[in-house]
Amino acid sequence: MPTISVITPVFDGGDAYLSETYESVAGQRLPAGWSLEWIVQEDGRTGKPLARVPDEPWISKGTGRAGGAARTRTLALTRATGVLTRSLDADDLFPDPYVLARDIEALGAHPDLAWTVAPCLDLHPDGSLTPGPYDPPPGRLSAGLLAEGLRQGALAVVGTMATYYTGLLLAVGGWPALPALEDVGPLLAAEAVSDGWMQEKPGGIYRKHPRQSTASPEHRDEEEAAIRTKAVLDRAESMRTLGWRWRPSRPVTVETACKAL
Repeated sequence: MPTISVITPVFDGGDAYLSETYESVAGQRLPAGWSLEWIVQEDGRTGKPLARVPDEPWISKGTGRAGGAARTRTLALTRATGVLTRSLDADDLFPDPYVLARDIEALGAHPDLAWTVAPCLDLHPDGSLTPGPYDPPPGRLSAGLLAEGLRQGALAVVGTMATYYTGLLLAVGGWPALPALEDVGPLLAAEAVSDGWMQEKPGGIYRKHPRQSTASPEHRDEEEAAIRTKAVLDRAESMRTLGWRWRPSRPVTVETACKAL
């Protein structure tokens, strides 16, 4: 039975919405024959955020030395058993029950593709939802489109909206050791060595709130932002110039996918 893994990093004090995230993950409806595993990894070893998560067979909990979201996701990746892997932050949500099914369907319909990414909806404190300003049209993404968007200061997507073949995610080294933009690291690396698909429907709800890391003054530091961007782009360009291409050795087939609603 093929499995899709969802990785959620969380730290003590950043778990206020984790119960809602659990409900969002638990509500996903997968194609017949598919299973779901949720890998919740604490950025630290207090165990407190994990207490908010039920003990269920499809949920894997872990702790580790604190070091930020990139390290936490990469530690969690070692427990992923799914053929596909998706990241979902502890304060974010899936917008409907068929997000993961749509990603499975897209990869099943296009066996040469290695990843998908979907539009993101911003959830504001007043409850309103707004779409991203740079979403590309749905369909096969042209090579280098996302990297060029970041280079021009208009990244087209949010990195946590991507679903990858787990083998590809491992091949590009998981998430880079950056204080931010780390979610974009594997996406641009994947784009450099494989082809991807842009979904039409939203793949996640990104919650805007004062305690999120992207709202901190440090995140807005222009010098650090330039360094983060350069690190992500340099890695992607280095991988592109290798001329190496990654394709799934055992693609998801149409028979194991479904027509998602």
